[in-house]
Amino acid sequence: MAIEFVSTPHAPRAIGPYSQATRVNGLLFTAGQTGFEPATGELVDGGIVEQTDRVLRNILAILQAEGLDLSSVVKTSVFLVDMADFAEMNGVYARAFGEHRPARTTVAVAALPRGARVEIDAVAVLPS
Repeated sequence: MAIEFVSTPHAPRAIGPYSQATRVNGLLFTAGQTGFEPATGELVDGGIVEQTDRVLRNILAILQAEGLDLSSVVKTSVFLVDMADFAEMNGVYARAFGEHRPARTTVAVAALPRGARVEIDAVAVLPS
């Protein structure tokens, strides 16, 4: 089983000992993405709406680096610092995915890196 590591300059670079994504056995696993701008490495201005939008654009950039888009996603995990942000996060998420409905887990966490309010990771199916 060969594991391939994915990296794109169009998503924030890894800030630790991990990869933006890995490919294995026909699947692509993204690392958790937060609302950091790829160019600056800084958290976007605004609240949960702006951060969720940036997170999903970061995930999309990683998918596009592998010739995929959000319709390839089969599972996401959403981590929220405050469940009071759920409705706004969910609205941005629903607009991004449209009619595509991957399985999803959403959990509350005590904190995220550098003051982020939301983190999302994704699993996508690679073309055969």
